[in-house]
Amino acid sequence: MKRQLLISFSLVVLGGLMFGMAQDAVAGHEIVGTPKCKTCHKAKTGDQWKIWTESAHAKAFETLASEEAKKIAADKGLGDPQTEDACLKCHTTKAFWGAEAVVSAKGKYADAEGVGCEACHGPGSDFKSRKIMTNPEAHEAAGLIIDKTAEACTKCHNEESPTFKDFDFEKRWAEIAHPVPTEE
Repeated sequence: MKRQLLISFSLVVLGGLMFGMAQDAVAGHEIVGTPKCKTCHKAKTGDQWKIWTESAHAKAFETLASEEAKKIAADKGLGDPQTEDACLKCHTTKAFWGAEAVVSAKGKYADAEGVGCEACHGPGSDFKSRKIMTNPEAHEAAGLIIDKTAEACTKCHNEESPTFKDFDFEKRWAEIAHPVPTEE
């Protein structure tokens, strides 16, 4: 009896420690929202902001309000697509990163931004400063993700999506490609 109690207590303590470590790992990387990226990524640096705002990614959350999206959700036994995790995971930045994702209180994130910069490049709290972003080694060390592979895109663009037709990586990449700013 004492042994079982000791094992149970140990498991509770171990679980608490593991939960705390997971929280610490996530807490260091917060989503700040695409408006923070706009500050620097305008015409002077390659117009990444304009390219994104004109993309389907920027309108991904908005598409979930369409009659077509509502019909698809209803056919799948889901409720409002703009509140369903099954839809949001590929239509919003925060849901893409999962329940552990933390939104910065100082940031300007909103689900309405759709698939924002941080969905592909990672939560920006640690690399958003100009000093870090103008130094390639520093921004990669701070967590900026630069993954130009089909595998990165097919996390969402796959057969799991009810509207999936085919995914031509080369064609789709050309539609969202944005120049990398040169160091100043």
